[in-house]
Amino acid sequence: MDRADALTDVFVAEFGELMSLDPAAFRRKFRKMAASPFAFYRGSACVFYADVHGIRDDFLDARTSRVWIHGDLHAENFGTYMNAAGVLVFNVNDFDEAYVGPFTWDLKRFAASVALIGYEKALSDTVIGELVAGYAAAYVTELRGIAGGGAIGSLTLDTTDGVLHDVLQRARLRTRVALLDTQTVVEDYDRRFMMADGVYAVEDALREEVLAAFAEYLPTMPSWDTSRPEQYTIKDVVLRKGVGIGSAGLPSYNLLLEGHTQALENDVILYMKQGQTPAVSRFIPDPRVREYFRHQGHRTSESQRALQAHADAWAGHTVLRGVGQMVAEVSPYATDLDWSDVNELAQLRSVIAYLGRATARMHSVADDESAHDLVDFSTEDAIVAAVDRDEAGFTAALVEFAHEYGDVARRDHQIFVDLFRNGKFPLQ
Repeated sequence: MDRADALTDVFVAEFGELMSLDPAAFRRKFRKMAASPFAFYRGSACVFYADVHGIRDDFLDARTSRVWIHGDLHAENFGTYMNAAGVLVFNVNDFDEAYVGPFTWDLKRFAASVALIGYEKALSDTVIGELVAGYAAAYVTELRGIAGGGAIGSLTLDTTDGVLHDVLQRARLRTRVALLDTQTVVEDYDRRFMMADGVYAVEDALREEVLAAFAEYLPTMPSWDTSRPEQYTIKDVVLRKGVGIGSAGLPSYNLLLEGHTQALENDVILYMKQGQTPAVSRFIPDPRVREYFRHQGHRTSESQRALQAHADAWAGHTVLRGVGQMVAEVSPYATDLDWSDVNELAQLRSVIAYLGRATARMHSVADDESAHDLVDFSTEDAIVAAVDRDEAGFTAALVEFAHEYGDVARRDHQIFVDLFRNGKFPLQ
């Protein structure tokens, strides 16, 4: 099949229903994707899995094909958050695509994103290969340490240096008040959401449905405190429509809560967002995985808890109008890694090695020693055993894939731009 036709088919299969419901949101999404090959790659996980699922992989077996994975592990899906223990952590974020599947699919998706970033930074193929090899080495070294009895640590202010340490320091400067001031106003001695572009008032009938869904959510959050119900008092609700590359067309509700004291500085903002079917799941027919999740909101919240050692204390799930919803805090401490600030080769090597360690820790958290029973074996042991059969071949295969799929993504980007600008997607 012609590549343009193949891309069209994949996009229509993945997004066709949402395109018809909100074509304007997808026109915005696609224009953002048209900006660069990396932006296209970020928004086209469906294309990646349509391509990668049929590739022979000597490091996959019955166990290593059943690891809890991030599902969209590219270089920009890392950032800071405040964990449930009150510690600032740099780790993976955005679990909308998380699922259970082959561990190498996460590594390949990340490696190809390194190739795309390296190309944008005018790095040679040799240097790009060295960076991917460094990622693989850090990943395997960290997994070996965990398999040998080492603790699953975190990237924190105490365990990082260089660029990542600076990102964590910037996150430390953020405050809840500053976040509240960007999204709320104080009137009559209390806060409410301010109206802005993309923010809509919620009619009374819908508001009652959101409140009912919120009540159903509370028991699903790990930190639910039944002795202090006043902290869950909802002050205001607004509707937001997703306009980002990954959330186009999906409705989301922001809820303003009282928080743990009546002081206005302690108000909390949560989001309640419709869960979406992860692209990777279309290529994993395992009924045990599919039937484990009650709905896509449940899958997203359970995945976040599974893949983060100390996840968002507000993370949970509910159902609104028959559709699964993910609920979590709009964190004041979230800061993303800005790759435009990472340009020196030493910086790139350091950051990518850290991300290799973070990937290993993520893959090793959700296994037989966790609170989840979906993955009932030691993932670190299984992956290390698979890699040990041919570690040099493992690294070489990942480097080769990064180069080859980076080329594919750059060509696909141009094809996508031509399809979009010539009206080949149903967005009218």
